[in-house]
Amino acid sequence: MLNFWIRVLLPVLYSALFALLLWAIFSAVLALTCLVLILSAIMIYRAMQLYKLGVWLSDPRLENIPQGGGIWDEAFSRLYKMVKRHKQTRQKLATELLQIELATAALPEGVVSLNEVNRIEWCNPLAELHFGLNAKRDLLQDITYLVRQPEFMNYVQAGRFGEPLVMIAARHDDMVLSIKLIPYSVNKRLLISRDITQMERIETMRRDFVANVSHELRTPLTVVNGFVENLQDMPDLSHDKIQRALYLMAEQTRRMDRLVSDLLTLSRLESDQSPLRVEIVDMQALLKNVYHDGQLLSDGRHQHHLNMQGPLKLSGNHDELFSAFGNLVSNAVRYTPEGGTINLVWTMRTGEAIFSVQDSGIGIATEHIPRLTERFYRVDRSRSRETGGTGLGLAIVKHIAMRHQAHLEVTSEQGHGSTFKLVFPANRIINQD
Repeated sequence: MLNFWIRVLLPVLYSALFALLLWAIFSAVLALTCLVLILSAIMIYRAMQLYKLGVWLSDPRLENIPQGGGIWDEAFSRLYKMVKRHKQTRQKLATELLQIELATAALPEGVVSLNEVNRIEWCNPLAELHFGLNAKRDLLQDITYLVRQPEFMNYVQAGRFGEPLVMIAARHDDMVLSIKLIPYSVNKRLLISRDITQMERIETMRRDFVANVSHELRTPLTVVNGFVENLQDMPDLSHDKIQRALYLMAEQTRRMDRLVSDLLTLSRLESDQSPLRVEIVDMQALLKNVYHDGQLLSDGRHQHHLNMQGPLKLSGNHDELFSAFGNLVSNAVRYTPEGGTINLVWTMRTGEAIFSVQDSGIGIATEHIPRLTERFYRVDRSRSRETGGTGLGLAIVKHIAMRHQAHLEVTSEQGHGSTFKLVFPANRIINQD
């Protein structure tokens, strides 16, 4: 600080000494005149530097900072360093803010920051999608003016945020949202939204699965129990009636056994503890066995054809592939009227191996195709049970396909038959040397 004042006063002191020297040599008038002129020049110079500083402060950019001499050069130099540090700090903060925005944009939840009166201060892109917001247009808008669903408005106004709110998205009827408000800072809240559509679908499928299992088991159990009661209450039953009752009981018992067997198969396929046991599968032998079993199941009611033009060897599990192929063939037999045709084709398409089963059966309406691999999903429930199906065959096929990195393709037209294709990737094909 002392050095600063010395540098400020030095020009004045030098001017005074020079004036005293003139006074001693010449006269007091000349000395005072020179002193006034020198001090005026110093004041004008400093006024010019202050003016340049004022001009720069109106547009304080690093590249146009003014130049000066003496103490002003040091002042401008310190100012330059201060502005540079400030610019670096701003750049660092801007970079960190950008990283925060990118991080929140990558979150699997929508996030909206609300002030004490529920006005939007900020939101990420996913929240814009969930609530139909626009981050710039809707800034400082009341969230309840933009999301007008009664259950949402009641949730926000009630102030009880212990449990999340589950609701249908206003702009997306097929989207289910889980919403929760979390207080933070002083009278501010975060509105967190999560798309739980898939979870809701899975939960619905789980409930349907439990209900369907119960229903599927109840029917044969009712039949068996009914015949047991009849046998107990009617000791004078004829031999033929007893044989008929035992036949139906055995049939229903076999149906339950198939159902439990398919459920265990599905459980094993879905289990992480049951990895795929890979082997080299002889496709010609496998397909001939599938073809033969299909003929036995058909019992002469259909015409069967087998066309094998695909690879001779495939990397996979023989038993699982036999089960998947057999399920597709048995479905074709069940849903093809007597006298119909069932074609089994093993071929190649753009490097992929394809097993297809084409039938001339009753076909499937377009709206049912996406749900065919759901457990117990039946296009025609009564016909499925009459033909002995468990409702789990295509679910098993789908899981076996997934374990072999394959996928199932279905094309069908009601009344004109169906084609089911299992498409295997090129890395499953064993090339013959």
